[in-house]
Amino acid sequence: MKTMNKFKKMAVLAMGLLMFGVSCSDEFLEVLPTGSLADAQVGTKDGIEGLLIGTYAALNGVFGNRFEGPNHWVTGSIMGGEANKGTDAGDYSTINPIQRYEVDPTSGDLNNLWRGRFEGIARANAVLSALANATDVSAADAARIAGEARMLRAHFYFDLKKHFNSIPVFDETIEAVDIILIPNTTEVYPQIEADLQFAYDNLPATTDAGRVNKWAAASLMGKAKLFQNKFAEAKTWFDDVIANGVTPSGEKYALLDNYAAVFNAEFDNNAEAIFDVEAANNTGSTQNANYFDDLNYPYNTGPDGPGNCCGFFQPSISLGNSFRTSAGLPLLDNSFNDAANAVADNFTFSQIDGGDEAAFVEDAGPLDPRIDHSIGRKGVQYLDWIEHPGSAWIRSFPYAGPYSPKKYVYYKSQENSLTDGSSWTRGYALMNYTIIRYADVLLMAAEAEVEAGSLMKAMEYVNMVRARAANATFWVKNVDTGDDEANYEIAEYTSFPDKAYATSAVRFERKLELSGEGHAFFDLVRWGIAADYLNDYLAFEGSKLVTKFGGASFTAGKSEYYPIPQTQIDIQGPDVLTQNPGY
Repeated sequence: MKTMNKFKKMAVLAMGLLMFGVSCSDEFLEVLPTGSLADAQVGTKDGIEGLLIGTYAALNGVFGNRFEGPNHWVTGSIMGGEANKGTDAGDYSTINPIQRYEVDPTSGDLNNLWRGRFEGIARANAVLSALANATDVSAADAARIAGEARMLRAHFYFDLKKHFNSIPVFDETIEAVDIILIPNTTEVYPQIEADLQFAYDNLPATTDAGRVNKWAAASLMGKAKLFQNKFAEAKTWFDDVIANGVTPSGEKYALLDNYAAVFNAEFDNNAEAIFDVEAANNTGSTQNANYFDDLNYPYNTGPDGPGNCCGFFQPSISLGNSFRTSAGLPLLDNSFNDAANAVADNFTFSQIDGGDEAAFVEDAGPLDPRIDHSIGRKGVQYLDWIEHPGSAWIRSFPYAGPYSPKKYVYYKSQENSLTDGSSWTRGYALMNYTIIRYADVLLMAAEAEVEAGSLMKAMEYVNMVRARAANATFWVKNVDTGDDEANYEIAEYTSFPDKAYATSAVRFERKLELSGEGHAFFDLVRWGIAADYLNDYLAFEGSKLVTKFGGASFTAGKSEYYPIPQTQIDIQGPDVLTQNPGY
């Protein structure tokens, strides 16, 4: 059984200090000035560590809104064409305009995302301010604590940059009363890079599990460089991580043999985890577990399946088709949605009379084996529960399609040991959510190698990821026969003949390897292909489902970023915070 590590125990014990010492107000602008915090509370190493743990807690969200969660299931995956919000218009209806790229600045969900990330920044700043008044903190501890706080602050700023593009930027030297005067700016990366460089220079390689180390900072720096198309600089950082990076426990970064273990709580803090969010149960608050996923389990499973609620995160038909292969390789020409490439016809799904499950016949393959670690499909074993029963586990088959999520879902054998069953649903699980994992770094490094002209090196990194997926020992098996549950076929690349092919291969590998993990939308935007890709997705998915996507479109020059929340503009004034284009 997974036990609560030292870091998690500190996190739980620190919550009382956190709630007293750092504001959890409705608006991030109302964070108390550092000078108002009790000197006895924050002037000691223990007090400052408490504030730091509070900053870590903000990774998981502060206000309990599911948009604050680190997995970005809506803003990254649903918006990236990997999933559908699997309910009709009457359930969590505020997601509906978001998934149609029609969100407006009054969205309370996006305001909560904004608030939660700026609360994290405020907490990091409180740590840094308190260090200036510390009475018993050694120089070494001060450097390490500052490095952790600045790494976390960089993450919060990077997350805001990805979502909103133009945001206010401030550090611990700005008095709280002056924050309201700071306008938003698109020049966010200088702050992010300065924080990450400091973190890399001052953090240790080994530390407590759950804390960030220098290699987490290096990995995030490489990612930030990649998002700016600074490929040569990104390559330098990724080269360092791949050659020298270790986990906080000192284990060399590596891909796990079993792909499914990445999402299993029994294997938390593993060799693939670079930057993750720790989860804990039975702490008095389900927010310390993965509360942000509680709506996303298969629907109405009863005792035969996990969560028993709520079917809000259904992998898309297009994503399922993406796992089709030819000679073991993906269909890089984007023909994966073509009926000609379906071994069994799964394009007869009816929109008439509420949809007809009998008209949907699942693919007979060949398929990349990661499909059945990533997507719950009818007739295929679902972890250690039962074979997925189809529409019985789907809230609205004609609205969402035939699939259920499968990553970051707990096993039957883990119920009440690696879950928190103290609330209204059983869907509070204990696996850490991984913000950056080693496979992600390898594929980002492959992008940088393609831009450097090192196509063979890029192929090497992609094949490392594919070789792990090709380990047949860990393919999903039928529990009665022991046979593979589908016609799995996967091969390594033998050639990247040119840059265009290599670029397509690397991008498609990210789609397959990282599906449902909240990266897709941000990848499409940074690649500059979001409008074409997502409008094609809307047309295809809309032709298979009821009218959820009818008339929806992605608008180039607008939809790449979310609107600045109107609530925040009202607080600071339109002469300080300016709205993003098109809203």
